[in-house]
Amino acid sequence: MFRFASPEYFICLVLIPVLVVIRRRRLFHPPFMVPRVDTVAGISPSPVLATSWIVPFLKYTALVLLIVAMARPQWGTRRVNVITEGVNMVLAVDVSGSMAALDFRREGKIINRLEAVKGVVRDFILKRSGDRIGLVVFGTYAFTQVPLTRDYNTILFVLDRLKIGSAGDSTAIGDAIGISLKRLRDIPSKSNVIILLTDGQSNAGEISPETAAELAAKQGVKIYTIGVGSRGLAPFPVNDPVFGRHYVYRQVNIDEKTLKEIAAKTGGRYFRADNTDSLKKIYKEIDSLEKTRVKVKDYTRYKEYYPYLLVAAFILLLLGIVLENTRYLRVP
Repeated sequence: MFRFASPEYFICLVLIPVLVVIRRRRLFHPPFMVPRVDTVAGISPSPVLATSWIVPFLKYTALVLLIVAMARPQWGTRRVNVITEGVNMVLAVDVSGSMAALDFRREGKIINRLEAVKGVVRDFILKRSGDRIGLVVFGTYAFTQVPLTRDYNTILFVLDRLKIGSAGDSTAIGDAIGISLKRLRDIPSKSNVIILLTDGQSNAGEISPETAAELAAKQGVKIYTIGVGSRGLAPFPVNDPVFGRHYVYRQVNIDEKTLKEIAAKTGGRYFRADNTDSLKKIYKEIDSLEKTRVKVKDYTRYKEYYPYLLVAAFILLLLGIVLENTRYLRVP
C-alpha cells in the first residue's frame, strides 16, 4: 500500500515553472551589449555550450526530489486479523454417477450437474470471510476432501478437481451427514452448518438419512438440503466401443420428501434447483441466512522513503554546483 503522508507539499511544484521563466528572462537580458555579432555568427557552439542545459536540469530535478521528499512517500504492509470464530460450515457434494446428467447450462453451453455445482460453490466460498469451511464428497461412500479450514484457496483447488463417480455410483446421504458431523466436532463453534447437495435417492451407506438427521439435531447442527437436477428424463453421455460417444435419456428421481424432513428436523431449509440460475439464488440465500459479524483488527505499518529522495537530491544539487563552477562556469 503506497501513499504520501503530506501530499499538500506538492503545491510547491508550481515554483518550478516560475524559476524556469525567471532564468530564461535573465538569459535574454545579457549584462553588456556588443555593436555587431556578424563576425561570430558563423561559429558553431562548443560541446560545453551545447550541453549547458545539464546544470539547470540537475538543479530542477533536485528541487523536484526535495518537494516529493517533503510529501513523505511511504510504503505500507496491511495486516488484517480475524478475531471472531465465524461459522463452521461443511459442504457435502454428491459426486455419484447421476451427476453426469447434461441438464444444466452455463453461458449458453450445456454442462453436467457437477460442473454447474462447482461454479456456483466456488462463488459462494469466495463471498465468505472468517468462516471455517470443510468439503465432503459422497457417492456409494462418503469421504472428507478438506477438513475445516479458512484456507479457501485449498478448498477451491480440491473442488475444481472433483470427479464424477470418484466415490462410487450410488448415493449415501446418511453417511455424508455422518462424516460432516465428525468434521464439525473437530473444531467447536457456536454455529455449525451443513449444506448437502444431491440429485438422487439415498440407496447406500451404513447410516440412514433419518438417523443422521436426528444426530445433527441433537448436536445443534443446521442442515440445508439442495435437490439438484431436472425432473423426469435427463440426457446422459455414453461412450460405446462400437457406436462411439452418444447420449441416452434416463429417468432421474430426487427424494424430496427425505431432504425436506432432514432440513425440518435440524432447523434448516430445503431448496430445489433445476437450472444454474436457481442454484445461484439458493447459495446466495444461504449466504444471507448464515452471516456472522466478523470483527477484524486492521492496521498498516509504513516505511518512510523520503531519506532516499533527500540523498538523491543532495547528490544532484552538489553535482550541479560543481559543474556550474568548473566546466560550465559562466563569465561574467
